[in-house]
Amino acid sequence: MEQEVKPWRNQRKSWQKEVREWVVSIVMAIGIALLIQNYAFAQAQVHQSSMYGTLEEGQRLVEDKLSYRFTEPERGDIVIIDGPESDIRLIKRLIALPGDTVDMREGAVYLNGAKLDEPYANGQTFPNGLELPITVPEGKVFVLGDNREKSIDSRQLGLIASSSLEGKAVFRIWPLKKFGGLH
Repeated sequence: MEQEVKPWRNQRKSWQKEVREWVVSIVMAIGIALLIQNYAFAQAQVHQSSMYGTLEEGQRLVEDKLSYRFTEPERGDIVIIDGPESDIRLIKRLIALPGDTVDMREGAVYLNGAKLDEPYANGQTFPNGLELPITVPEGKVFVLGDNREKSIDSRQLGLIASSSLEGKAVFRIWPLKKFGGLH
C-alpha cells in the first residue's frame, strides 16, 4: 500500500486555516462572554458591610441584569445600584416601590401603615434625618441595607431612580460554604 504524500504547500495552508479557525472561535467566545456580562449576567463582589447578616465583605455574587428589562423590581429584592446617587456601586435591599409610603417608628420600618417583618435586618432602623413618612414617587424606589445601623442607603442618599437599578443579586458563588441562592 502506497501512502499519498501531500505537497508541503497544502500542509501549510491547512495549518494556517486551523490557526485562523481557532482565532475566530476564541474572539467570538470572548465577544459573547462580554455581551453576556454587560447585558445579562455579571459577577459582583461585596465591598461594604451595609448588608451584613445577609452578605459579608468579599463574597461574590451573580447579578441578573436581564430581569428588570422585562419585569418590575419587587420588594425584598437585593439590588445592585449604579447611578448618580453614589460614586460607587451599592448593594441594598429594595423596601418600597412607587406609590408606597415608608415610615420608621421605634426602630422598625412601616410600609403602607403595616410593620415590616424583616428577619434579615441587623439592628434597629432609624430615620437618620430623613423626614418621614415619605411616599415613593413614580420612577423611584426606597432601599435600605440589612445592617441598618451601619448602612448608607435611602435615608442618606434619598430615593433611588429606578434607572439606577443595574440588576438584582440572585446567587452567591463565593465562599463555597455559602454557595447558593439569596433571600
